[in-house]
Amino acid sequence: MAKILVCDDDKEIVEAIEIYLSQEGYEVLKAYDGIEAMHVLENDEVDLLIIDVMMPRLDGIRATLKIREMNNIPIIILSAKSEDADKILGLNVGADDYVTKPFNPLELVARVKSQIRRYTKLGSTSQQEKQSVYTVGGLSIDDDLKEVTVDGELVKLTPIEYNILLLLVKNRGKVFSIDQIYERIWNEDAIGVDNTVAVHIRHIREKIEINPKEPRYLKVVWGVGYKVEKL
Repeated sequence: MAKILVCDDDKEIVEAIEIYLSQEGYEVLKAYDGIEAMHVLENDEVDLLIIDVMMPRLDGIRATLKIREMNNIPIIILSAKSEDADKILGLNVGADDYVTKPFNPLELVARVKSQIRRYTKLGSTSQQEKQSVYTVGGLSIDDDLKEVTVDGELVKLTPIEYNILLLLVKNRGKVFSIDQIYERIWNEDAIGVDNTVAVHIRHIREKIEINPKEPRYLKVVWGVGYKVEKL
């Protein structure tokens, strides 16, 4: 199984993560600040890094920036809920995902699995270069094959769900109102269609998001509509 480096200055958190990852068969290496993490990466073949933001000597943000100069392994940032700016900065400097503290260990394990699948199965595939393939993070739509994958795993959508997701992914970053989505997908005037669209959005989230209550891809813009984030 994959070898995972866990880096956090809180040794209890590192040990707790180690227990859950070890139960899944992963080999766990440990570090307690960014400098230690870099030393481990220089001396071991590591498949994924979990790193906290706030640490002494070298924090997770600066460590991620330095690691990206020499290594393209998946990186998951651990961040307290009050540190939204750090989460965004972490993604901007090269992290692949983030998990907020306090976190559900099973959700962290699921994110680890998805990142490793994406790293080992997808990589920099030529499929992503096809004009008919639309990719946002680990979400990919091949419009020729009418297939949706998330971190390399095939996701089955209904035709309506597929068309809604394709619309939002092709226009990622743009907010569509409920009426706009309905009129584009159903080709009818939108009259009292809020629940219809909302139900389909919920079903899409349940299929493409690790945690539908905290979606990474399909976001609601309150009072305006929905969009797929640019990642």
